[in-house]
Amino acid sequence: MDKRTFINDCLLLAGGCFCLPDSVLGLTQIPKKMITTNSPEKPALREARYYQPTPRGVKCLICPNECTLKDGELSDCRNRIAKGGKLYTMAYGNPCAIHIDPVEKKPLLHFLPSSVCFSLATAGCNFGCLNCQNWEISQTSPSKTRNYDAMPEAVVASAIESSCQSVAYTYSEPITFYEYMLDTSKLAHEKGLKNIMVSNGYINQEPLLELCPFIDAANIDLKTFDNDVYLKLTGGKLEPILETLKTLRDQGVWLEITNLIIPNWTDDMKTIKKMCQWLSDEGFNNYPLHFSRFHPQYKLTRLPSTPLQILTQARDIAKEAGLNYVYIGNVPGINGEDTYCPNCNKLLVQRRGFTVLQNHIEDGKCAFCKTPIAGVWGD
Repeated sequence: MDKRTFINDCLLLAGGCFCLPDSVLGLTQIPKKMITTNSPEKPALREARYYQPTPRGVKCLICPNECTLKDGELSDCRNRIAKGGKLYTMAYGNPCAIHIDPVEKKPLLHFLPSSVCFSLATAGCNFGCLNCQNWEISQTSPSKTRNYDAMPEAVVASAIESSCQSVAYTYSEPITFYEYMLDTSKLAHEKGLKNIMVSNGYINQEPLLELCPFIDAANIDLKTFDNDVYLKLTGGKLEPILETLKTLRDQGVWLEITNLIIPNWTDDMKTIKKMCQWLSDEGFNNYPLHFSRFHPQYKLTRLPSTPLQILTQARDIAKEAGLNYVYIGNVPGINGEDTYCPNCNKLLVQRRGFTVLQNHIEDGKCAFCKTPIAGVWGD
């Protein structure tokens, strides 16, 4: 690989809200006739779903944090506020990031390859991850970001005009802008678009079950299989994420799982083996697992990047546990995101960065031995 290709791959693999120039992706500009900028000082309020009044304040029931708020107080995710005994979201129609992305960036490697998605995010997150790559928007409030005025109708119309096949709720934490995601995803389905949720999976079961019929694919961050590390690294707990994975699977949502391996935090091989064995035992063998390389950022800037040897060792453990599709992300030049047939081991999908170079999956099957390849490969 020459130097120019290596640098391009590194740029392609950059995380967060980094958006490639339209000249690189061959895309048109995002239509702006229906999407304008908002004043961040006074974001519009809309009554939230899933909350209840209590003697101590309004209790939010969207996620396991279950914040109880007195009038004027903000939730942990910073985009819900209590007023007059009711709970309101400040995120509805107020995205702070809008881009057109290749679906492979989410990452989703077994869902409509080579398609593009209309990606959006609002400020806020119900986690406080020390390693967050998008902390500038996830660890703040819609009242402090420069936002777009983009109601669900405008998002869907813009996605169609941009020739996107899906709308992706991503970059920050879509669970915290649940109402906005739910209404947009319903309208997107009505107009023939797919919906993608890229999430930490920290959501209560009732709102998740309401959302599932409108979500076609999800990438869930399973950050570690150690509850103590989960708490110290993110502020959350492991068990709700495991329940989310099982619910998405049972509700027929296409699922891919990302595990970011952070040196000294989530790189314990015994824990990784325990995680992979749980995935195998629970029937996730055919759902892709992405081991992703950590790069120093936010509050973990003094750590090194994940050694390649650790990533390949984790991949070997996952395959030994019976997982059929295991990938290594954020490492250009090693072909870590190519797809192979689990039966004949032939190369099926070759990728470089977010670009598919060749695809030998026909009608959802290996073109060589006709073994079904799990995923959503077309309409």
